[in-house]
Amino acid sequence: MSLNVIDLIKGQLGPALVSQAASQFGESESGISKAIGGLLPAVVGGLANNADNPGVVDAITKASSSGILGNLLGNSSSNPIVSNLLSSIFGDKIGGLVNSIASFSGISNTSAGSLLNLVTGATAGTVGKYAADNNLGASGISSLLHDQKGMISSLLPAGLSLASFGLGAENWFGQAKETVSSVTSTAKDNLAEGVATAREHASEGAREIREQFENNNNNQGGGSIWKWLLPLLLLLAAAYFLWKQCEKKQTTTTTTAMSDSASAVSHTDTASMGTTAPAPATVKTDENIDLNGVMLKGYKGGMEDQMIAFLKSGAYKNAADDSALKDKWYDFDHVNFKMGSAAELEAGSQGQLDNLVAILKAFPEAKIKIGGYTDKTGNEASNLKLSKSRAEFIKGALAKAGVGAQVIAADGYGSQFAKVDAKASDAERAADRKMAVRFAK
Repeated sequence: MSLNVIDLIKGQLGPALVSQAASQFGESESGISKAIGGLLPAVVGGLANNADNPGVVDAITKASSSGILGNLLGNSSSNPIVSNLLSSIFGDKIGGLVNSIASFSGISNTSAGSLLNLVTGATAGTVGKYAADNNLGASGISSLLHDQKGMISSLLPAGLSLASFGLGAENWFGQAKETVSSVTSTAKDNLAEGVATAREHASEGAREIREQFENNNNNQGGGSIWKWLLPLLLLLAAAYFLWKQCEKKQTTTTTTAMSDSASAVSHTDTASMGTTAPAPATVKTDENIDLNGVMLKGYKGGMEDQMIAFLKSGAYKNAADDSALKDKWYDFDHVNFKMGSAAELEAGSQGQLDNLVAILKAFPEAKIKIGGYTDKTGNEASNLKLSKSRAEFIKGALAKAGVGAQVIAADGYGSQFAKVDAKASDAERAADRKMAVRFAK
């Protein structure tokens, strides 16, 4: 499986940097996090699309020793490496990219522009450092960037697309489009050829029957019309059937070939320990979730929506004891830990923790438990320790936010409840690596 460089870069764009950027730019942390989530795949895609540009590869090589990673907020905007890279990979489309990100994340264009510089600096610095650490020359960097092309479009957050940046897939991944067009053209040619062949066979059959009819008339002096009409009708029916079968076969070939070629454009595997599974086929989008007149951002039918509905229904108040509540867990949709860590959250996680705090403050009688889970791989003792530490971390974060009294326990279950086989792919096992919460008494 190809290395996903976005996973490397995320380490430079964690919660601490999001918080600092929000303070420096005067924006919300959730807005900054959303903007970074949109900019990162766009910038990596831009580099991938220019993987054969010597200037771009040279800039990445120099970035590793420029010190840019040491002060992303301070160095990115004025760093010539960043400005040259942006000009090379986006050209006159920078303005459109900034506008789209600002609109998507709810921050100002000025802040979006500054974040574009920051993300570009983090990307160039991280890729450059990886190349230096692994002794990759110019060709190695170019190959690494080429490998990212098939991943980019699927990593964009819901609500964003390459087209929304003015960077349509037909411009960045033209080869894939040409492949689909070529297959379509070939299939159409085959279909036309098959239809023509069927028609030719029908015409030939009709000619033979006509000759036979004329011979019979000459030898027998005429006869019943059915002697020649019935065979003719049967042959025409057979010819029509052959024509439709040929048409059906060729249409099926066209559809299948196009699907196979198109699916090859966007294969990716981004799951890692502590992260959620790859985006499902039905893309989820954050919506307004009503909390007694206060609107929280979350998935319709997601954790917040389900918890609020449960509390409003009176089911919590009416629960006789903890045993009536213990089987219903609510999985976090956005809270993810960095790989192998129990103390560092991925960017974008804080928003859902804030939502949980708001729910608990709105229903002060409610008590909860936190649960941590892992997949079936690795040492079980280590899995139990990691899952427990992560649950304790979330409990501590809620305590700092003023609702600690409502969190009565934080437990780690390791792989006890994991459902996916240890031999399954990393992407499949990601469903078992999660954090969850349940109501308790």
